Amino acid sequence: MEGPKNERVGSLLVRQHAERGAMTSSFAAGEEQWRARLGTLRQVVRQELVARQLAAHLSDAVPQRVLDVGCGQGTQLLRLARRGHDVTGLDSSAALLGDLQRALADEPEDVRERVRILQGDVLDIATLFRPESFDVVLCHGVLMYFADPGPLLDDLARLLTTGGMVSLLVRNGDALAMRPGLLGDWATAQRAFQELSYDNRIGVTARADRLDVLTAALADRRLKVRAWYGVRVFTDTAPTNAEVPNDQVLAALLDCEEQAGATDPYRRVAALTHVFAERA
Repeated sequence: MEGPKNERVGSLLVRQHAERGAMTSSFAAGEEQWRARLGTLRQVVRQELVARQLAAHLSDAVPQRVLDVGCGQGTQLLRLARRGHDVTGLDSSAALLGDLQRALADEPEDVRERVRILQGDVLDIATLFRPESFDVVLCHGVLMYFADPGPLLDDLARLLTTGGMVSLLVRNGDALAMRPGLLGDWATAQRAFQELSYDNRIGVTARADRLDVLTAALADRRLKVRAWYGVRVFTDTAPTNAEVPNDQVLAALLDCEEQAGATDPYRRVAALTHVFAERA
């Protein structure tokens, strides 16, 4: 498994650029609120839908080298490791990586051996990894915290092998007025028609991406969009701390969300857009 320019370290947490602290973005300000809400309905829906969409595009027939940029607590990283893929997780948060390390400790040995975790700044990935080191790169919920995502997209493209795939989860700029409008917050909804910045539920100002603009930016980097989905069509207005319902209701909810996320016009008004692009 290619990856970091240091020796293979298995599941050892390698501290890179520790003196720089949190990732060079605004996410750090809302990190504790993020951690506190991981088990709520909105987060469970997000993670489950992303996992289903990944499963549709990432075959388990041959183990893939996967990098999860901004892996956080490692929900998708662990799922892919259980499926047999070799995964590397990069994040700047010691707290979130600590959560991941504790979860990893409960996994079977063969899963642990397929996981590598690094603490480092997302902006430093060009120095942390060799070009064309990965078959798949995940970047979920990260672009929204950078005013200019261009340099990060450049780095993600360089890390991919020819034919490799990038999975991007971004805030949907084409439907930014939906949530405030449905909640009756007309001032915020009106502003969302005019600009792509917004204040999210963890108290941080972030940025949304329009699908056509993101598609063009990826094409400039020889990344062709092969598929895209909406995430959280029906549940985005759920209360921040809404609890997960019983298994039967959750299964029905997820099935409806999955169908809507893959179908026009529903997917176009989802809170998040999940894009799969392949390197030519």
